[in-house]
Amino acid sequence: MAVQTSSALDTAVVRPEPRPNAVRTLICLGFCGGGTGAYRPWLSCLEKDVELALVCYPGREGRFAEPYAADWRQLAEDAADSVARVVAADPGRPYEVFGHSMGGWMAFDVVVRLAARGCRLPERLIVSSCNAPDRGVTDLDRFPRIEDTRERLLEWMETIGALPDYAREDPDLCDMAVELMQADIRVRDSYRPAPGVSTTVPVLVLYGEDDAVIEPALAEQWARCAAGGSRAQALPGSHFYTPATWEKLPAHFLTDSPLTDSTLTPEGSR
Repeated sequence: MAVQTSSALDTAVVRPEPRPNAVRTLICLGFCGGGTGAYRPWLSCLEKDVELALVCYPGREGRFAEPYAADWRQLAEDAADSVARVVAADPGRPYEVFGHSMGGWMAFDVVVRLAARGCRLPERLIVSSCNAPDRGVTDLDRFPRIEDTRERLLEWMETIGALPDYAREDPDLCDMAVELMQADIRVRDSYRPAPGVSTTVPVLVLYGEDDAVIEPALAEQWARCAAGGSRAQALPGSHFYTPATWEKLPAHFLTDSPLTDSTLTPEGSR
């Protein structure tokens, strides 16, 4: 399958600081209601030989004029196209894929789709604050919820840093923010993973030790989906960790060696 390579005009792939001499790329996919902004500060904790590539979903930022994805399949195909362009732009450069919360499921699904296309796969998949995808979307995973009030959704977006103060004071901007969040919730709730779905790419699972959303059997559940091996690691805080942990989150996985077997390490297992 021919893939158009990424360019400076590609609004679906944001490179906050292009690093043409980088030896590795970290590709990040967004969480429900979020964009690329949450990942941009990570530039300060990345080595200069690592380039950050952020996937922007339709309906936000540089893709504001595009309609939101209608369902999970449509968004996953769009995201897979974006990641494939990043990979094609640097054919020999190793890369890793990261996703947080809903973005963790999206990152997993994108890697599965890339494998089906015959694309070069990442060295590792890092999923953060999400239960194993083969469970499907359970009631535990439905937060925020589509039936939540406008005010509750706005409060959630403030909590995760997706709604700046100036936007909170503007009713029109608040309406757009709620519309975006509701669109992402509908996409998330339409996720229907194929029975027995798994990836041969090694998987690192990060989760907050105080995150009430994460199931106790997280490590065992993810092991079912990771034919290439998996490991779970607990970090301080809840769904978005502590602010200090989130700010330097790549330091918790980029210095870690890719997995080489299918054994879950006891340390950090849940």
